[in-house]
Amino acid sequence: MASRRTVALVGMPNTGKSTLYNRLTGGQAHVANWPGLTVELLRGALPPDRQGTPFELIDLPGIHDLSGSSEDEAIVARMLERTPPDLVLVVLNASQARSQLRLLLQVRALGLPVVAALNMSDEAQRHGVRIDHAGLAAALGLPVLAVSARRRQGIDALIHSIHTTAEQLGGPAPGKGAQRGNGTATSLEALQGFLHLPERPRLGRSRRIDRVLLHPLVGLLLFLALVLLVFQLLYAVTAPLQELLAALLDGIQTLVLEPALAALGAPDFLRGLLIDGVWLGVGTVTSFLPLIFVFYVLIGVIEDSGYLPRAAFLMDGFMHWLGLDGRAFVLQVMGFGCNVPSILGTRVIRDRGMRLLAMLCIPFALCQARLTVYLFLVGVFFPRPWWAPGLVLFGFYLLSFAAAVITGLVFQRAFPSREAFVLELPPYRSPSLGTVLRRGWSSMLNFLATTRVFIVAGAAGIWLLTHLPPGASTGSSLAAAIGGVFQPLLAPIGMGPELTIALFFGFIAKEILLGAMAVIYGTSESGLGSTVQAAITPLQALSFMTFVLLYTPCLGTVAAQLRESKSRRFALLSLGWSLLLAWLMALLVYQGGSWIAAGN
Repeated sequence: MASRRTVALVGMPNTGKSTLYNRLTGGQAHVANWPGLTVELLRGALPPDRQGTPFELIDLPGIHDLSGSSEDEAIVARMLERTPPDLVLVVLNASQARSQLRLLLQVRALGLPVVAALNMSDEAQRHGVRIDHAGLAAALGLPVLAVSARRRQGIDALIHSIHTTAEQLGGPAPGKGAQRGNGTATSLEALQGFLHLPERPRLGRSRRIDRVLLHPLVGLLLFLALVLLVFQLLYAVTAPLQELLAALLDGIQTLVLEPALAALGAPDFLRGLLIDGVWLGVGTVTSFLPLIFVFYVLIGVIEDSGYLPRAAFLMDGFMHWLGLDGRAFVLQVMGFGCNVPSILGTRVIRDRGMRLLAMLCIPFALCQARLTVYLFLVGVFFPRPWWAPGLVLFGFYLLSFAAAVITGLVFQRAFPSREAFVLELPPYRSPSLGTVLRRGWSSMLNFLATTRVFIVAGAAGIWLLTHLPPGASTGSSLAAAIGGVFQPLLAPIGMGPELTIALFFGFIAKEILLGAMAVIYGTSESGLGSTVQAAITPLQALSFMTFVLLYTPCLGTVAAQLRESKSRRFALLSLGWSLLLAWLMALLVYQGGSWIAAGN
C-alpha cells in the first residue's frame, strides 16, 4: 500500500471548519502531536483514493493569517514551513470570502499543494453572494469548490479533488517557495472580480435581531438571562446523571469492592486507602463527566448559532481594561456553573498570554460546588432576618468578581496580549446537532484521559495525610501535624485545627467538604449544623467562607489548568496566588470584624 498522505486543514474561526472536519472524517478523531512539536491536534482518516492510498486529515488551529502575531498563527506557520504536509485544505466562509482570500494567498505562497473549500455556500447564495468558482480557480491555479458542510453538499466532490490533487504530486511535499500549480502571483484586488456582492446585503433578519441583542443595556440583560438559562439546563440535565453515576459507583463499592477486599483479607488501612482515597478520586472524576459533556453541548449550540461572538462584543470594553477581551467575560460567567469546563473553554482565546490570564481569573468564580457549602453555612450562621442569607450570599458573589478584577489588574503585565481582537459577527444560523454532540463527547473524553491520574492520585494522597501514621486519629495525623505547622499562619484568619484539616479535603473537591467536616467534628451531616455552630463563631464562619471562595476550587481545576497551560510553573503560580489572595481577604474579614466588634 502507498504511504500515507497528510492533509492539513487551515481556516479562520467561524468558517465551519470543525463541521467540515467531522463531515470529511466521519466524526472519527484522535488527539496526537504534530511531528517534532508539542502541540495537540485532532487527527482523522479521510477515505482512501482509488489506489487504496490512506489519507489523514489534521485540524490546525483557527487563524486569521500567517503573520505570527498570535501564538496559534505562529504555530500554524511553523508547522507548514518546517514540517509541511502533502496537501493543505483551506476552508473559507463563502459569505465573507472577500475578506478571507488573503489567508488563501498566504498559504499558496508557501508553495504547498492547496485545495480551497468555500464553505457555507448555501448561506452565501441566500445572502445574494455570487462567486465565479471556475474563474477563481483558474486565476489561483488550484481547485476551488463550493461546499456546505452543515448540509453535506459538495463533500464527495471535495474528497475527489483532494485525491486528484494528491495523485498529481511527483514526490514529497515541497518546501517554501517551490511554487506548484499554474496560477500566477495574483493580487488580492484582482481576485475580487470573481466575487459579486449584492448592493444591499440580505442580512435583514440578523440586523434586526442585533438591534436588540447588541443593545448596551437590553443586550446585557438578555445575555445574563441566557447564562442563567444555561445554568438551569446544565444542572437540570446533569443532576440526575450525576445521581445515577453516584448510585452506580456506590453499588460497585458495596457489592464488588468491599466484599472483594474482605474476601482477600485486606487490612483496614489498605481498605481505607482504596475505598475512601482512590475510589473517592474515581468518583470525583466521574462526577465531572456529565458536566463537561452537557456544558460543551450547550456552548456549542450558542457558538454555532452565531451568538457567542456577540456576547463577547458586549463586554469587550470593560474586559480590555483588565488585559482581556469579551470572550474571557463569557467564560468567567460560565465559571459560576463549574470552573473546570470554563477553563477548558479558554481554547477559544488564541493568544497565549490572554489565555493564561483568563485561566488565572476563572477559578475565583463562585462555582456550584462552593455554593452548596455556602448555602449550608449561611443558613446555620445567618438565618435571620429573612433578608440576611441572600445578602451574605450576594456579597460573596461580588467578592468573587472583585478577586477576578484584582487578578487581571495585577497580572496583565506579566501575561500581555499581542492579539488584536478581530471579531466577525456571523449571521444567525441553526446549529448542527451532530457537530455539537461530537464536540461534547470529544471534550469529555479528553478531560477524562488527561486528568484522571492527577485527581485520583491527589485524592489518595490527601487520604494518606489524614490517616498516617497507621492508627492515628484525626488530631494526630500527618494532616493535623501539617495543620499545626501552618497554625501560626492560619490563626490570624480564625482557622482552628479542625477547619484547617477540612481545607485539605476541600482541595480535592468542594462537594466533599461538608462530609469531611462531619468526620472531623465527629458527627453526621444531619447534625453538622448544630455542632459547627457550637464550635466556631459567625466571624470565623465568614473568614472560612472567604478562604474557601478564593483558594483553589478543586483538584479538577488544577488539572484543567495544567492541561491547558502545559506548564507546571503556571499551575503552581495559580495555586500560590489563590492561596495568597484567599489569606489576605480572610485576614481582612476576620481582623476587620474583630476590630469592629471590639469597638462596639
